[in-house]
Amino acid sequence: MDHDASKSLPSWTMTLTMTYMGFWDDKSVLITGGSGFLGAALTEKLGGRGAKELISLGSNDYDLMRQSEVERMFDEHSPDLIFNLAARVGGIGANMARPADLYLSNLLIGTYVLEEARKRGTPKIVLTGTICAYPKFTPVPFQESALWDGYPEETNAPYGIAKKALLVHAQANRQQYGQNAIYLLPVNLYGPGDKFNDAVSHVIPALIKKCVEAKELGDHEIVVWGTGTATREFLYVDDAAEGMILAAELYDDPDPVNLGSGQEVSIKDLAGLIAKLSGFEGELRWDASKPDGQPRRRLDTSRAEKAFSFTARTALEEGLRTTIDWYVSHREQAERATR
Repeated sequence: MDHDASKSLPSWTMTLTMTYMGFWDDKSVLITGGSGFLGAALTEKLGGRGAKELISLGSNDYDLMRQSEVERMFDEHSPDLIFNLAARVGGIGANMARPADLYLSNLLIGTYVLEEARKRGTPKIVLTGTICAYPKFTPVPFQESALWDGYPEETNAPYGIAKKALLVHAQANRQQYGQNAIYLLPVNLYGPGDKFNDAVSHVIPALIKKCVEAKELGDHEIVVWGTGTATREFLYVDDAAEGMILAAELYDDPDPVNLGSGQEVSIKDLAGLIAKLSGFEGELRWDASKPDGQPRRRLDTSRAEKAFSFTARTALEEGLRTTIDWYVSHREQAERATR
């Protein structure tokens, strides 16, 4: 590679070039939640890494909320490395309507998979948490050390606490049994393959769907939840998958690690950008009777950069444009998911 050209590459690109081939060659890799949004992106990227075996599983393969099904999964597969992405998720509406369901299902999935991996002696497991676990008023940018400094934002709390319990479990197992479990905290993800069904969509797919439909119908306005003043950080799904691969290769410590872009945008500015990219020229009317959720979100991503050389590379406008194009050409698929 030309020396000057290499300087323009993201650090994780050069790291992968140097490391991935030898790391993956002899490994059987299992992905739970492999048919989901992040799981599908991770499966695609791992397909070119040369793993001995790549097993990507969805909710139709095993019910991971049942211990007997988790045991059956391990009976039928003997992975060297697990990415546990299986989860039950939703936006603010789903979190408010089904808090008990989201708490219990995520607690059970995480507990059963991690504990069975320990019992079977699986060499490594990569766990995914959620930034919904951070306290409601976490100082910005969110540092991993702030996870325990307060209660999460109320609409996200049951889901966030269930996922945070998995970090405690992983660290306790490492301390008592030496289990190699690492814990990643991806920020809000978006990109092709996201869920656009109203029952489960998050803010970006929900806004894209509203804007595209309003343009097609000739509507002069769309209604957006909240005041628009809350801020969020977003990570393109392919970047998140690359971060997880790097962590699997290079990170073996007990401390949680943020995965994000480090860029903060208000919901008002995000909605305006999506409207522009979608071609919707009407008014955005804000329904302040609906919750904003956590006031601000932006992660400190320095630990990921230092520990395994990860930095995001996809700019928000570029990623949104690609996501909108994918949604327009995959409407039926995009709106099919209901959980």
